[in-house]
This record gives sequence, structure tokens and C-alpha cells, in this order.
Amino acid sequence: MPYRKTNIWASLDWLTIAIYLILVTAGWLSIHASGYNYDRISMFDISGRAGMQMIWIISSMIIGISLLMIDSDWYEIFAYWIYAFIIILLIITVFVAPDIKGTRSWLIMGPVRIQPAELAKLATALALARLMGTYKFELNNTSGYMKALALILLPLLLIIMQKETGSALVFLTFFIVLYREGMSGYIIFAGFCAVAFFILGVRYDEVLWNATPVGQYSVLTLIIIMSNGLLWINRGKNKFNFFYIITLGTLALSFLVSLFYQFDQIYVCLGIVGFIIISLLALFLKYRAYKYILIAVFAIASVAYLFSVDYVFSDVLQPHQQDRIKVSLGMIEDPNGVGYNVNQSKIAIGSGGFWGKGYLNGTQTKLKYVPEQDTDFIFCTIGEEEGFLGTSITMILFTVLIIRIILMAERQRAVFHRVYGYSLASILFFHLAINIGMVIGITPVIGIPLPFFSYGGSSLWSFTALLFIFLRLDASRNDRL
Repeated sequence: MPYRKTNIWASLDWLTIAIYLILVTAGWLSIHASGYNYDRISMFDISGRAGMQMIWIISSMIIGISLLMIDSDWYEIFAYWIYAFIIILLIITVFVAPDIKGTRSWLIMGPVRIQPAELAKLATALALARLMGTYKFELNNTSGYMKALALILLPLLLIIMQKETGSALVFLTFFIVLYREGMSGYIIFAGFCAVAFFILGVRYDEVLWNATPVGQYSVLTLIIIMSNGLLWINRGKNKFNFFYIITLGTLALSFLVSLFYQFDQIYVCLGIVGFIIISLLALFLKYRAYKYILIAVFAIASVAYLFSVDYVFSDVLQPHQQDRIKVSLGMIEDPNGVGYNVNQSKIAIGSGGFWGKGYLNGTQTKLKYVPEQDTDFIFCTIGEEEGFLGTSITMILFTVLIIRIILMAERQRAVFHRVYGYSLASILFFHLAINIGMVIGITPVIGIPLPFFSYGGSSLWSFTALLFIFLRLDASRNDRL
């Protein structure tokens, strides 16, 4: 294959670099604003947060430029080695990291603190891209899918062992990449179902309606309807009418009877699900079509998952995580306790109005009402001082950046480059959505930093490295003709 080297600096996507510089600068200014106390500490004083962030920014730019100078082929060659090194760091972290605010995720070496979980995102993106870029790799092949799954789940489990659940959840975004590369949409559908079933099961666990637990009844009803829908999609609307009449008709009749006679409808729903499973197995034996087995597995797994939700919520999640979820779902009101951060954050954002109070004029910020306001809750500083206009511009910049990365990923000729680009876009999207969601109270508080804004060297280094490696890969997309 003919091969040529392009001029790196002429081929770089300077629009993406410009957006990166704007976001990093805005983040630095926001960190200064969050800790500003009437000029007692200069934003250039490294004894303060803003001054230290300036050091992180300068070092990040050095890292970025250095990454641009490395031959793009080396990232693919050393992808597995980088992944293995980070996995070793994660394992070491589990055993030697000190307990900091309930987590064991920081390696401390003198004055330097490193969070390997942040670097694991980069390592996993590289390793997954290397795997999927392998000659004759097929994602829908069982072997290929299991290898990709192992690369994603290994760091996720190690980070969970560090009690850093928020960072672990980021790795689920790699399933978006798998979907782009040909993974069945049913797996994404199953993921959305898992989230919906968990929310319904937890939110309405103790709510009764005519002697029926509302949470379990709602989920079982959805399982019945979805199972019928999947069968309808696979067999056509004019077939198995009798089957639909029995299942949906029995469900509707049970509901009507419960209006006049109180009884637990859970047993009726379980009976309907059992009938669906037996019918699907019979259809498989008759037609030898594995789609019926898959629908049956979906029904069985959904029921098992439903009855495990209570155990997971009560015995697996930490008490503070349970309380945060309860606050987010409106199960408890605790504005001075668990919900304090979110409540104060919403007050700060709301007080900014449309135009904001002006840079360095945020009263909630000055009086330190919002904890972690220069890290996980940095967005509330933007909302208070720059108002709706400032937050909108920030979100537009992030949106343009993510869309730009997707467009760049689509123009790549090499699978390795494309998969890595989608990994970067997915990670940025997840961080943006969850961080802003938890700041305004629509998602649980799980400790997700806002890219390029939140204070911290590990986070900024990680996102800078993720972005600049992709910029280097994109600049060399035309090397192979």
C-alpha cells in the first residue's frame, strides 16, 4: 500500500484546538471565580487553586504538543502495552491507595497525586480501537464480542473496587462505540430497560395500589408489553393474534378486576410472563429460530433483574449513594443533608438569571455555600456569574466539540482511528450530560468532573491526552493512499 507523510501542522483540525483552548481558559477563570476572595490570592499564585490549575494547563499543553509529535502508528502499536500498564496501576491502587472521602482511587507519591481511573479511559479507548482494528475482527462474532467486553469490564470492576462508582460508570459509554461498529441495537435496548426497571423498582418499591406493589407491577407490565412487541416485530402484526389476546387480554382483565376486588396482581403478571416464556420455547422448537430464545432470555433476565434490584440497592450500593439516588428520585427531601449540595447548586444557578451577576460577583460562590464548587460543581459558578447566557454558550461549545469529533471520526479511513474517535466523543458526552445533570438535580451526584473545567491535574491531563491523540490520528488520516 502506498504510504506518505503529511505535514502535521497543516493537517491539524485547528477548529477543535481553538474550542479546546477556549474551554480550558474558561475553566481556569471559573476556578479562580469559585475561590475568589477579594484579591487575597492572585489567579497566578500557585498556592491557590487557580494558580495550581494554571500549572496543570501549561503541563497539559506540553503533553498535547508532545503527543502531536509522536508518529500516529505508535499509538496503535503500543495500545495494549498502555492498557496493561494502567490495569497494573489500577490493581496497585486497590491495595495501597489511602481512603479519601470514602474512596481509594488516588496514588500519592510525595507532592504528586495521580488518579489511575482517569487515565484508564484513555487506555481502554486505545485498546478497544486496537482490537476492533485488527484484521478480520468481527464484533458480532462471539469471540470478538467477548474480547471487547473484557477490555471494557476489567477496568470498570477494578474502579468499582476502589469505591469510585461514578468513574466506573463512564466505561458503559463504550457500548455506544460497539453499537456504531455493528453491535445489535437490542443490547442498547436492554441497557435502557435495565435503567428504567431500576428506577421504577426503587422509586415505587414501598408504594401499594390495591394490595399490589406498584414498582414490581409496573416493571412486570412493561416486560409483558415489550415481549409482545418484540415478537410482533419479528413475526408480523397479522400472526399470533391468539397469543396477544391471551397475554395482553389477561393483563387488562386482571387490572379491571382489581378495581373491584383487592388482590396482589404480581402473581398474575408472573403467570403471564411464564406463559410467554413457554410459548417462545415452543416456537423455537417448531421453527428453530433463535430469535424466540433471545426474547425468552430477555423476559427471564428482566424478571431476575427486577427481583435483584432491592438487594443491589440495599446491600451493594453505599449508604451515601442510596441517599443520593433517593434525593434524585424525589423519595426523600433533605435540603440540609444529602441534598444540600444540589439544593445550593440550584439556588446559585437560579440566582444568576439570564445575564448573571457578573464575573467575580457571585454571592453563593463568595460565601462558599456550594461544596466542591471548583471541581464537580464548577458549572454552578458559571450559572451564577454568567447566567443562562453563559451556561448556554458553554453547552454550545461542548456540543460543537462533540459533533466535530464525530464528523472527524466518520472521515477516518482506518478502523482504529474511527473507533478511537467515537470513544472520545462518547466519554465527553457522558461526562457533560451527567455532570450538568447532577448539578441541576436531574441525575444522582456521582462525582463526575466537567471536562476541561473542573479543578484537577489527572482529569485535565486525561482529557487533553484523549483529545490530542485523536487530533494526531486525524492529521495522519491521508498517510495511507
